[in-house]
Amino acid sequence: MYKALILNGPNLNLLGTRQPEVYGGTTLEMVENLCVSHGSSIGMEVSCLQSNHEGALIDAIHAAKGVQDGIVLNAGAYTHTSIALMDAIASVELPIVEVHLSNIHAREAFRNVSYISKVAVGQICGFGAQGYVLALDALSAHLKSETPA
Repeated sequence: MYKALILNGPNLNLLGTRQPEVYGGTTLEMVENLCVSHGSSIGMEVSCLQSNHEGALIDAIHAAKGVQDGIVLNAGAYTHTSIALMDAIASVELPIVEVHLSNIHAREAFRNVSYISKVAVGQICGFGAQGYVLALDALSAHLKSETPA
């Protein structure tokens, strides 16, 4: 059984109440429950963490090395600003799937830049909470393709 960390960044604790016209009405707790349930259905043990602090996210990425098989990361606004998160991901050499609730490429120009995508296996955006399910499926497929038969 693979292990995956669902890591959510700043302001995602406000899901369900923050700009529902952009991010939907699903709460973070609902997203986490969805991820744990879906992970179980595909043979993946899922744990979840959210922080509004860049250093805490970096610490979680570092702590995942040797413990988790991969990470699904919604870095929120840090996606567009944090070279430190990018460096942390590159340092731990774990597969990362970047996920966003909204389509960041259809929004403000500054949101089109993702430092995370430079070191991620792939990016899923614009599908709301379902994007996390797609990200777990993508991570699972990637891990299985990397495992020798």
